[in-house]
Amino acid sequence: MPETIALTSRIRLARNYEDIPFPPRMGEGMAQKVLDRTMQSLNGASGLGAAHMVRMAELSQSAREELVEQHRISPELSRKDDGALVELMQGSVYVMVNEEDHLRIQAILPGLSLGEALDLANRTDDALEKGGYAFDDRYGYLTACPTNAGTGMRASVMLHLPALTLLSQIGPIIRTVSRIGLTVRGIYGEGSQANGNMYQLSNQVTLGRNESEIVHALDEAALQVMQREREARASMLDRNALGTEDRLLRSYGILCNARRMTLREFMQRISDLRLAMDLGFVEVDPKTLDDLMLEAQPAAILRREGKPLSDEEQNAKRADLVRAALEAVG
Repeated sequence: MPETIALTSRIRLARNYEDIPFPPRMGEGMAQKVLDRTMQSLNGASGLGAAHMVRMAELSQSAREELVEQHRISPELSRKDDGALVELMQGSVYVMVNEEDHLRIQAILPGLSLGEALDLANRTDDALEKGGYAFDDRYGYLTACPTNAGTGMRASVMLHLPALTLLSQIGPIIRTVSRIGLTVRGIYGEGSQANGNMYQLSNQVTLGRNESEIVHALDEAALQVMQREREARASMLDRNALGTEDRLLRSYGILCNARRMTLREFMQRISDLRLAMDLGFVEVDPKTLDDLMLEAQPAAILRREGKPLSDEEQNAKRADLVRAALEAVG
C-alpha cells in the first residue's frame, strides 16, 4: 500500500478585475457585478464543465463552516454575505468570489501533484481573464494584499509528518525552508494549528518568480521533507519498533471502541492510524481515513444530525461515526 505523507496539493491564484474597486472598497451593487462577470466568463468557456455557484448568504453558518472544514473556502469568505463559491471540474477547482480579492481560484488534487493542479488553475484563469484583470507590467497581478502581488499565486502541499513532530524536528525544518522563501503552516493555513500532525508547506514569495519556478521550488522542498519524514519513521522503528507498534495500535483500538471522542483526540488518533497504515501494521483504505477526517469535523456532524448539539453530544456522535466507519472496513 503506498504511503500517504503528501495528502493534497493546492494552487491558489488571487485576481481582481481592473475596473472594479477591490473588495475592501467596493460600493453597493459591485459585489453582484463581480459575480455576474465571473459567471459569464465561466459559462462561456469550453473544457471547464458546468459551473455551480452558491452564495454565502444562502447558507447557514454551519454550512459555511463545513465548507471551511473541507478546505473549499477560507474562514474570511465564510463571514462575507456578499461572497460566493463556484465549483468547476467535478470539485477539482473552486473559485472564491468577493473574498479579500475579487477572485481566488483554487485547484486541489490528491497527493504531490502541483504541476497538474497548476494546469487546472491556469485553464480556469484563462477563462476568467476575459473579464479584464488588474495587471501592472512591473508588479504583475495587483492584489488587495501586497504580499500576493506578482504571480498572485500561493502553492501548497498538505503533509502528514507524525514522526518529525514526535522527534521534535519540525522546528529545524521550518527554519530551513524559510531561507528559500517557503513557510510551514497549520492545517487551515496562516495562523492555524497543525492538528493531527498535518502541515501546509507553501510559498511565501509571489513577486520576482514565475509560476513554474515557485512550483519547482515547492515540489523539491516537499520531496526533501517527505524523505526526512521517512528517515524519522525508520529511526523510530530502529529505536523501539515494539513500542511504536504498540502505541499506534492502541490508538486504533481506541478509535474502534471509544464511546466519546473530542475533535482534538480524534485528530491525534487518526494521525496514529494513518501512520500505522503507512508502516504496514494495519490495512485500511486511505480513502476511509480521508473521508473520516471530513465527516468527524464539528460542522459535518451538525449537518448530519440536523439540530444543535452540545459538545458532549458531538463527542458521542463522532465516536459512533468512527466506530461504524472502521467496522465497515475491519
